Amino acid sequence: MRIGVIGAGAAGLAAAYDFAGAGHGVTVYEAAPFVGGQASTIEVGGGRLELGYHHLFTNDHAILDLMDELGIGESMQWIPSTVGIYTNQKVYRWSTPIDLLRFSALSLRDRIRMGMVAKKLQRMDDWRALEDTTAAAWIRENAGASVYEKVWEPLLRGKFGDRFETVGMPWFWSKIHTRFASRDRLGREKLGYPANSFDEVFETLTARIRSMGGAVHLETPVTRVLVENGTATGLRVKHPDGTETDEAFDLVLSTTPSFAFPELVDLPDAYLEKLGAVEYMGAVVMILEMTRPLTSVYWMNIADHEVPFLGLIEHTNLMPKEKYGGSYVLYLTNYVERQSEVFLMSTDELLDVYAPHLSRFNLEFDRSWITRVHHNKVSAAQPVMGVNYSRHLPEHQTPLANLFLANTTQIYPEDRGTNYSVRMGRELAAVMLRGG
Repeated sequence: MRIGVIGAGAAGLAAAYDFAGAGHGVTVYEAAPFVGGQASTIEVGGGRLELGYHHLFTNDHAILDLMDELGIGESMQWIPSTVGIYTNQKVYRWSTPIDLLRFSALSLRDRIRMGMVAKKLQRMDDWRALEDTTAAAWIRENAGASVYEKVWEPLLRGKFGDRFETVGMPWFWSKIHTRFASRDRLGREKLGYPANSFDEVFETLTARIRSMGGAVHLETPVTRVLVENGTATGLRVKHPDGTETDEAFDLVLSTTPSFAFPELVDLPDAYLEKLGAVEYMGAVVMILEMTRPLTSVYWMNIADHEVPFLGLIEHTNLMPKEKYGGSYVLYLTNYVERQSEVFLMSTDELLDVYAPHLSRFNLEFDRSWITRVHHNKVSAAQPVMGVNYSRHLPEHQTPLANLFLANTTQIYPEDRGTNYSVRMGRELAAVMLRGG
């Protein structure tokens, strides 16, 4: 068969790899000049760095298994993580159970209650029992108002904006499960990062697809899915030279966001309603190259409404600065509405908003530490998963024959992520090859 794939992110490339491996002719079209999607990289000090911070947990089996298949499994490095939380104008360590007991922003009773609730969720296997309640309501009831207001409410608000109280509890359950699964018996967390960045994964995938007779075309957007008598028959693509051609395919897989998919093809109203039912938060990520480290923590959660960003991810507290020409690398991350003022700001405007708050985390901070700034915006960064979300998921098999969809709104109950995109792409490829 001839199979067309729209998008060279994790899901698209993983699916294309399996299509090619099964002996089919696969062609991947990517509008951007790079592969990897939200895990794509830039050059920093001679090394590769993700535009959006990335790491793996020890239970991210889909991508770890794929790396083993590609012969690059030994590239994965496992590093002890350091986590902090900023609240009450103070940084607290947040890595181990002992850190929780020392978390004086809560009373001792609330600290114990918070730990017990985390253990309760860790032992809970059936997330379906949680589908009809929100994370906000469940945490208030089980952990108490103080734990919710001082810790989880600011983090939910930072992640989901004004929709934070609509988020379903299975999403929160999944986050707790993922974090605990990557910890040892003493509660210490290890995170995985490839020695040569995630770029190695996607460049190796691309090379392997091509070596098996497939094609990956960059800067080649799809402008239309071709349909005849209710069946997808091909793709109209725009080539780098500006010309357009119609390419025939037996199967088509699109990995576009739900809001963009209807621009490519006419779909029945019922399916359009499912696509439109899930809203996305956009993401704004600023990467600072610096002459000095800001903190000693890799991942800093921000539980303070006065701070205009959700988190600090100090990448060079996980990986050595020598990989990046000696620069310290700091991500400032935020989830916002795509029409928000923050999302629309220029790099200089955003830095002017963010920089004054960095002294909260290091009193010695001076803006002169910043030597270079990178600014990245993602329109479809985080689906908002409400209550009973599984009832509203758009099916992978669209109402049009031979046309399939795989995007982050269909990852559930886990949060969207590179590992789960790989898993989804490979599972859907198997379904498609079995005939739907």
